Amino acid sequence: MTTVVAQGTFDLLHPGHLHYLREAAEMGEELHVIVARRENVTHKDPPILPNEQRREMVAALDPVEAAVVGHDDDIFVPVERIDPDVLVLGYDQHHDRGDIADALAERGIDCVVKRASQYEPDYEGAVLSTGRIVERILDQRQ
Repeated sequence: MTTVVAQGTFDLLHPGHLHYLREAAEMGEELHVIVARRENVTHKDPPILPNEQRREMVAALDPVEAAVVGHDDDIFVPVERIDPDVLVLGYDQHHDRGDIADALAERGIDCVVKRASQYEPDYEGAVLSTGRIVERILDQRQ
């Protein structure tokens, strides 16, 4: 069985998230998702929703076998527990594939690192960024 891991913030779910998770699920038989802890998100605004709420929403999606909240201070601890065959990064995640592959190898985790493709909806008006969703809400509610 091929186990796949995807990871991300998953704040205010949108079709881009679903595309990422569907594509990751197609790379194996079982998809596990690691939801970043709010306190560990430093590369962008922190999530609006609590850790457990984001995990619960991700776990409810059809492609997902299981979802966990990330470790307090070591992002690789849940990856070690899951021991995946494939780790899939989102198309726009800031992580470098090579750096992640090197870090996994240093920890003895033998898995391939791939990057998901960009979601390109076939309709107009799709908002595929949590930040843009928040901006639109603020603009329309003021």
